[in-house]
Amino acid sequence: MKNYIIFTLLLACASMSCRQHSASSAESNPILNQPSIKPLTEAIAADTTKADAWFKRGLALQRLQEDSLALDDFYRAARMDTTKAEYASTIGDLLFEHKDVSGSVKWLKRALRHNPSDPKAHLKVAKLMLFSKDYPSAFKEINIVLRQDTYNPEGYFLKGLVYKELKDTGKAISSFQTVINVAPDYREAAIQLGLLYTQRRDPLGLQYLENAFKLDTTDVFPLYAKGLYYQQREEYEAAKAQYSRCILHDPQYADAFFANGYILLQQDSLEKARRQFDIVTRIAPTNAAAYYNRGLCSELMDDKTAAATDYRQALTFDKNYKTAAEGLKRVAN
Repeated sequence: MKNYIIFTLLLACASMSCRQHSASSAESNPILNQPSIKPLTEAIAADTTKADAWFKRGLALQRLQEDSLALDDFYRAARMDTTKAEYASTIGDLLFEHKDVSGSVKWLKRALRHNPSDPKAHLKVAKLMLFSKDYPSAFKEINIVLRQDTYNPEGYFLKGLVYKELKDTGKAISSFQTVINVAPDYREAAIQLGLLYTQRRDPLGLQYLENAFKLDTTDVFPLYAKGLYYQQREEYEAAKAQYSRCILHDPQYADAFFANGYILLQQDSLEKARRQFDIVTRIAPTNAAAYYNRGLCSELMDDKTAAATDYRQALTFDKNYKTAAEGLKRVAN
């Protein structure tokens, strides 16, 4: 009996030690002690055997874009409870986002074995099929979900992407429009509609792009796309106004500076154009096109030394840059 009591006490001490170690590990990691994560970390420290606790913390970490830590928690949850399709499909989803296609397929197949009707897994498989250009299989997976849930916005969004890949613009627009009808705040669908309509030179696309920007003003791509629409129509002042909005909201958005520089170059405002390309070289130091265009401005301003320097720099970052090589020959003579 005495030995049994000692053994029980040792087990209890070991358990306490393990939990204390888990807690101290959490305390040493500032991310796991952030206000939105700390209660979940404490719940795990209190009982490390609950798969759901690990999974919930993984989701919270994923929202903070701490994907490596999130993946560790998801793996823990999946090992503890091998029957949960949601755990497996979440791992497959995250691996796919990080371009681990083979790993993603393995976990998604596991999810579908546990739950053949799991919509998340089917839609992720559809994305994989779209990625590999197996469009019939993508449609098959999407339709499984839409038969279960007629109003699933992600299903219609993926269907729109497949139609877009197949160059069926009409059906793509119809699918993305269905997404907006079902989920008015589905920003990616609004962007796709904006791009497809503006490619048709239909100004209706401008409203979709503006709506998309209003849904997330931290991402200025929709404004940039509006600028491209005006630029292609040679409505340069309207285009520059949109690029200025981009820069106002995101001073590091190199594409807007580059586009401004291109327009100013067309308008023979060479010094102003050169300053725009100069900004691009500081924001994106390896952008070969920015060096080439800055060099072109210098060449047109008869500053051959500066032009040669920039053409050489462009060729450093892109040795096959034909127009930069041609420019260097011109100014080197």
